[in-house]
Amino acid sequence: MSSAAKGVSEADCASHTTPASRNWIMGKEAFERRMPHHDGIKALWETKWKHPCSLSVYPFHDGAYEDFEPIFRELIENNITTSTSPAYTQTFLPTARLLASDADLAASRGDYALATSLYLRACAVYRIARFPYITSFPTINAKDKWTAWEEQKRTYLKAGQIWEGAKLEEHGVPHRWGKEGEREGGGIWIYVRVPVPEENGDAGKKVPAVILMTGLDGYRPDNTARCDEFEKRGWASVVVEIPGTADCPADSSDPEAPDRLWSSLLDWMQEDGRFDMGRVAVWGLSSGGYYAVRVAHTHRERLAGCVAQGAGTHYFFDPEWLEKAEGHEYPFELLPALAMKHGFTSVEEYKAKAMKTFSLLENGILDKPSTRLLLINGTHDGLMPIEDSMLLMEHGTPKEARFFAGALHMGYPMANYSVYPWLEQVLA
Repeated sequence: MSSAAKGVSEADCASHTTPASRNWIMGKEAFERRMPHHDGIKALWETKWKHPCSLSVYPFHDGAYEDFEPIFRELIENNITTSTSPAYTQTFLPTARLLASDADLAASRGDYALATSLYLRACAVYRIARFPYITSFPTINAKDKWTAWEEQKRTYLKAGQIWEGAKLEEHGVPHRWGKEGEREGGGIWIYVRVPVPEENGDAGKKVPAVILMTGLDGYRPDNTARCDEFEKRGWASVVVEIPGTADCPADSSDPEAPDRLWSSLLDWMQEDGRFDMGRVAVWGLSSGGYYAVRVAHTHRERLAGCVAQGAGTHYFFDPEWLEKAEGHEYPFELLPALAMKHGFTSVEEYKAKAMKTFSLLENGILDKPSTRLLLINGTHDGLMPIEDSMLLMEHGTPKEARFFAGALHMGYPMANYSVYPWLEQVLA
């Protein structure tokens, strides 16, 4: 491994400094800072979430402030201070269920616009109810959150059946490349939307497709706006969860499990017959960015291009980075979720072993040739360091990138303005 790969600068290497003393691009003050929203639900709502909720932006997209404000007021009044408490999730469910019931009534009288709005509002409430993380591998980690997840999926499917244009399809893709005799033999659950052919003879014509790889806490029903944008451009969407999250059947402890997962998915897409397999792209979001980087190398001949947004690839797994990332912009405890997502039994085991096991530099992936790969992030990302995107410029095939100075995780709100034009070029 080169000295440049091991540290941020030659000076670091010369002085044999520890990882904690690296000159992180985000700056020492931001790196050391513990953000105030980590002081409980009241602090989270008042210092971090109230404003984006009022704007209906992530993680409250599709939602309405009027639904959430009473819920958080109740959480605060009842001194429910952590999302890991069953009482946290249970406080959201009555509101979500009422919205879903009102949506059913609207749909029954043919008011599909109102029904869609109400279904999506309900799904937004279910989303925050199950935050920050759920998994079924090797067992379901939180029964109350899993209840919210199952209800969210049912509600979202109802919405998807009444949309104009591309209807929402749910498929259980056979995991034919999964390890025999183990849980990986289960289905890969995906959401698919395929544009309706125009009345100009396009019926039966194969369409480009974007595989959207979700993140640590955002899953299949949480990406309506992106899939709408794909449909506007004549692209199909295939939304899939990453190993260790939600319904994904892959062995989250095996770094090669995603390679099997994507082989099964791409085989299914080819056999389905609706997708132009010469024009398939991947967009990985946050933790999904890691998998977008990996698949760009492992399946390069089957993909036209990949977008890795907010990707952690190597430095992200550094114990010193993880120690401080716990206090950065993620709304809840980060490390317990990351440990479980990667198949470790404890945070300490995760910090000790994750880099050796999952680093794409350590396991040689980054030095392989790749398909076209666009790296997107904010330079002050406190979850996945910008160094992890810059590192790719030193290895393998030349990459493309757009970094946003001073922006936090994912490079919002500017990032999408760079991603869509790039995908348009790749899928032209």
